[in-house]
Amino acid sequence: MGRTALESPHPAYWRNKLKAVAADLMAGIGLTPAAALIATVVTLCACGLSANVVSDGPFARLGPPDEPVRLFLEEKGEGKPLLLIHGFGASTFTWRGVAPDLARDHRVIAVDLKGFGQSDKPLDERYAARDQAALLAQLIEVRDLRDLTLVGHSYGGGIALMLALDPRMKGRFSKLVLLDTVAYPQEIPVFFKMLDMPVFAHLGVRMVPPTAQVKLALQIAYFDDSKIDDEHVRAYSEPLRTAAGKHAIIHSARQIVPDDLSELSERYSSITLPTLIVWCDHDRIVPLDVGLKLRRTMPNSTLRIISECGHMPQEEQPEATAELIRGFLAGTLKE
Repeated sequence: MGRTALESPHPAYWRNKLKAVAADLMAGIGLTPAAALIATVVTLCACGLSANVVSDGPFARLGPPDEPVRLFLEEKGEGKPLLLIHGFGASTFTWRGVAPDLARDHRVIAVDLKGFGQSDKPLDERYAARDQAALLAQLIEVRDLRDLTLVGHSYGGGIALMLALDPRMKGRFSKLVLLDTVAYPQEIPVFFKMLDMPVFAHLGVRMVPPTAQVKLALQIAYFDDSKIDDEHVRAYSEPLRTAAGKHAIIHSARQIVPDDLSELSERYSSITLPTLIVWCDHDRIVPLDVGLKLRRTMPNSTLRIISECGHMPQEEQPEATAELIRGFLAGTLKE
């Protein structure tokens, strides 16, 4: 796999950077303008930097070189790395209540999965959980992330489990945190069943206003609807306003359950990483029984239940969620 490309959102960045460095060379050592520009280009190339490879932007270019996908990243803090993987229909926005707290003593990397948030939404069909896991595995490799803790919510927790079982990732992970995670075959919410019906999917997603879709989804996911505000609705509905965003949500929903989930789930007992399982007491999307089964199956796991919470503990109970994760990471989790 090739080196990741962190892209600037503004292509003019590198033109301005070249000019600035050349000006510094001219002023510092008296080079002519032409010589300064040549020296600048040579220096950047020697460092492995180019407009197509590395910049200061918040995107990672991943996937095959001929069909790259840019994933949006938010990174803050220093210390051992945490990779935050959001759930279906969400984005890095979902971590805003816990990421600053976790970043006090960790390097926190939150990623928008392909098709969600600010990441690319190509008009292809590669939106299965395994496609998402493959992109994140590449990100982990090219960033050379080690001693890494995966934190996954719902659909993102299922992807985290896939990564933990990937032999190519052996030795890179230190811990695993699963929040209300999709893990076993279960009754699919009616919303996903409808998205698997071509006529409804195309008419419903394209004709129902994005804000209405998001409000309904959040009301199902939350225990306390009063915590849903305009900021939530705006953040999650914005990507659905484009044709690409609608395409991504439909094709992601159709492939949300891996074909080999039963076989995959039989291997959870082989995951020996210290694992924190967090579940809401009123989850109507992935029931608590799933968390209890994971606890019984995974030999080095512990389960904590958060009260007065629906399906999104990091949003509905961010303080309690962050406290559990910090205690787990520090080895001070209270019984």
